[in-house]
Amino acid sequence: MLCLGIESSCDETALALVCDGTLVDAVLASQADMHAIFGGVVPELASREHYRFMGPLYDQLMSRNGFRAADLDVVAVARGPGLLGSLLVGVAFAKALALAAQARFVGVNHLHAHLLAVGLQESIPWPCLGLLVSGGHTEIYLMESPMRFIRLGRSLDDAAGEALDKIAKLLGLPYPGGIHLDALARRGRADPKLFPRPYLNNDNLDFSFSGLKTSVATQIARDASLLGTAASTGASQRLCNACASVNLAVVESLCVKVARALERFPDMRTLVLAGGVAANSLLRTRAAQLMEERAGRLLLPPPHLCTDNGAMIAYAGELLARRMFGHGMDMEAIPRGAVIPDDLRQYG
Repeated sequence: MLCLGIESSCDETALALVCDGTLVDAVLASQADMHAIFGGVVPELASREHYRFMGPLYDQLMSRNGFRAADLDVVAVARGPGLLGSLLVGVAFAKALALAAQARFVGVNHLHAHLLAVGLQESIPWPCLGLLVSGGHTEIYLMESPMRFIRLGRSLDDAAGEALDKIAKLLGLPYPGGIHLDALARRGRADPKLFPRPYLNNDNLDFSFSGLKTSVATQIARDASLLGTAASTGASQRLCNACASVNLAVVESLCVKVARALERFPDMRTLVLAGGVAANSLLRTRAAQLMEERAGRLLLPPPHLCTDNGAMIAYAGELLARRMFGHGMDMEAIPRGAVIPDDLRQYG
């Protein structure tokens, strides 16, 4: 079964081909340099860039692998959550292609696809726990099957990746800031008392990181020497230490809630870590330690499958299509903040 996956939920246009659970090839166009001018993603510009990139990327992917549209069995697309204008570009392209190729059309939950991406590397044992940490979402799931994800906790304000990017901007680091903050953190010495571990004095599995951002802003107001420059290679040791302290506060907050979830489900022995922040070096280390202490196992996608990519959409779409599920042409894109309906149809 050959499945084309299309991802356009934010600022990366990505397409990939997956055949029988194996990644064939992938292409991607990033808009990071353009949005860096504004210090964040501009939705209208993002959708226009998706429109500009989508056709050429499709032609490139298909031609260099010797495929035609008629060879596609499934066309899968990220239907949300994300920026509505960006999603609409991908969904419209996918619908037109599915009709032309007479292929099954599948709309994929972008968040579930992140958690399933590790399945391209190794088998996922069901059921398991999933921690999704990205720029737009921080959520804990009970993953019962490729079809059933039960959300146990979520961010009530800033997602972890969003908080890291905003804090990096406060510290004077380039956009997107999270990756620069992580790099500097590896050169610093964390002070575990410098910043708070937010929203832990409760018994739930939700997250909140806006208070951490405020704490960093307050610290900068007291000590402007923490501020960095665009050249992270010349960053001061004080800045590196501050980045390490921020990183530690975020990662420890995440791990406390994951440990709490594991206590609620003591039979769980597997944790899937996914999303852009899953590439964070300290998070990967601490999550692995957490599972080792419980005689469990951490499943980590490689870094190129942590950020938004077409391979995760193609793989998730193929899993659904193999179970005879798909969507009609009336499927709608779902923006961030709205609930994605359970409207998959089963075909004979």
